Amino acid sequence: MAKKKVLFLCTGNSCRSQMAEAWTRELKSQTVEPFSAGLNPKGIDPFAVDAMEEAGLDTQMLSSKSLEVFLEETFNMIITLCDNAKESCPVFPGAEKVVHKSFHDPPEMASAYHYQDLKLDCYRKVRDEIRDFIKTLKI
Repeated sequence: MAKKKVLFLCTGNSCRSQMAEAWTRELKSQTVEPFSAGLNPKGIDPFAVDAMEEAGLDTQMLSSKSLEVFLEETFNMIITLCDNAKESCPVFPGAEKVVHKSFHDPPEMASAYHYQDLKLDCYRKVRDEIRDFIKTLKI
């Protein structure tokens, strides 16, 4: 049976969509082939990498990619992870389902703190929320 292709979409493809891709590889690799992209890719956030590696997630395969790379691809599911991505998401012909699940932006949350540990806690919180979402995701 072919794996289902899922695209996680966010604004910067620097944090939330990267976490979702990594969690999906970790938790659903037998049935799902995950990808991530951004409307305006910024490069992967170092705090996001730290939070993912702390949870034992492999970050070696991750890279920040533009949505344009995937416009000709066919996906079983498109999942937007922020409101901006939901509002700006183009139509993907052939996508069986489009799902929106908004998560707080860890860099925005972390900007309220000066200490590295408190900043990283923001990323951990969203990382774990995304993990819980991926666990319940029916594809």
